[in-house]
Amino acid sequence: MDNLLALAGMPQAWAALATLIVMEVVLGIDNLIFLSIITNKLPEERRASARRIGLGLALIMRLGLLFTITIIIGLTAPVFTLWGNGFSWRDLILIGGGLFLVYKATREIHESVDPHDEPGSAVGGAGAGFAGTIAQIIAVDLVFSLDSIITAVGMTEHLPIMVVAVVVAIALMVAAAGPLAGFIKANPTIVMLALSFLLMIGMVLIADGFGFHVPKGYIYAAMAFSVVVEALNMLVRRSRSRRERPAAPITRRARQEIAGRS
Repeated sequence: MDNLLALAGMPQAWAALATLIVMEVVLGIDNLIFLSIITNKLPEERRASARRIGLGLALIMRLGLLFTITIIIGLTAPVFTLWGNGFSWRDLILIGGGLFLVYKATREIHESVDPHDEPGSAVGGAGAGFAGTIAQIIAVDLVFSLDSIITAVGMTEHLPIMVVAVVVAIALMVAAAGPLAGFIKANPTIVMLALSFLLMIGMVLIADGFGFHVPKGYIYAAMAFSVVVEALNMLVRRSRSRRERPAAPITRRARQEIAGRS
């Protein structure tokens, strides 16, 4: 408590907290997109509880990782060398998580393009059930939580600041999860865009695991540009549908009134 009060009186601590919250929210966008897509496969009455459980597990995992910082730092140490590159446990987790995201996004895209080819076979489909959905959320939460906490450890050395930033970021994600899932569900083209984001994120995680580090700014700039283009497409489609909407038929009474005026 004394450490927390001391940090509260330091302007640089508040600046670090604000920066870390923004960073955690940005890193959490990937997790939130996956969460929205996977829970939209469930019956409507179970989607909200699945989202709460998923984000609750993400909070528990991130706080648990924060209180085992020495283990997290150890995960970045190489455990074996292959093709001249050292691979750590972090690298292996990122590669495994990236492969899962690529597999998941590819199957979902295939199911969207040809839904009658293998009904219910896509991972996370209607037959997967609540438990299967939660299992997938846990697997992806682990990957994103590890990446998030390693970023936090690199930005500040104060554990209370990291804990507060993680809790605030998860609270914001809980507030945004429902509206984002509803928006994705109501706009099929957004689903395809979100799946393409997951495909890209999976490839980036695999590249990161093999030592090819892609700056996060490039990734999120590309995502933001794609969202802007899709928003313009939605406006064009909405405007075109209004123009092409057939005029309402003139009722008999209206025709009589027009005839009476003439």
